[in-house]
Amino acid sequence: MIQADNGNLYGTASYGGVNGYGTAFEITATNQLSVLHSFDLTDGFSISSPPIQASDGNLYGTTWAGGAPGYGGTIYEITSAGAFNTLYNFCTTSSNSSCTGEYPGYTLAQATDGTFIGATTYAGAYNYGTVFSFSNGLSPLVETVPIAAKPGARVIILGNNLTGSTRITFNGTPATFTVESDTYITATVPAGATTGTVQVTTPTGTLNSNPVFQVLQ
Repeated sequence: MIQADNGNLYGTASYGGVNGYGTAFEITATNQLSVLHSFDLTDGFSISSPPIQASDGNLYGTTWAGGAPGYGGTIYEITSAGAFNTLYNFCTTSSNSSCTGEYPGYTLAQATDGTFIGATTYAGAYNYGTVFSFSNGLSPLVETVPIAAKPGARVIILGNNLTGSTRITFNGTPATFTVESDTYITATVPAGATTGTVQVTTPTGTLNSNPVFQVLQ
């Protein structure tokens, strides 16, 4: 399971649900469980990894198998409003000799350019699996390393096209920083900062962090 920005837990089950092919579910802070989606084979089954919360606030994940037409697994989205969408159907080696990937049984990650990165167990040029990227049109972002620290701590901010950045804030509190290269910045967590989004003002716009940065006391 993962904990989203709203404090609730989100996870998946490999089997069960209305159709027997697994579910995606939510557990609130008051221990109330609700099923967000019951998979039905055509949109995936045997889910073996949790979803992630991307920079748009929606949940994204993969199913180990299922989907159409070859049941090689899927990439799915669950919006903040609860709507389920299948975004991509993986192929199978039995039906496609140039299959881009089969059985994506690993958790997705979101890169700082907004795309998703993942891996499959089989298929590809040598049938030993692939590493893939998938674009859903999400905007670039920044990521902090680590994702939690006390005021006064030094953190690294990863991104793209960071040269010329003029301002960094931790949930609205300005921070001192040094632009080390086009892809990373070092910054100090400012006194008085609170948990929330780190924002980086670059020459081309403002980039927001995902996940939010946790300020420790």
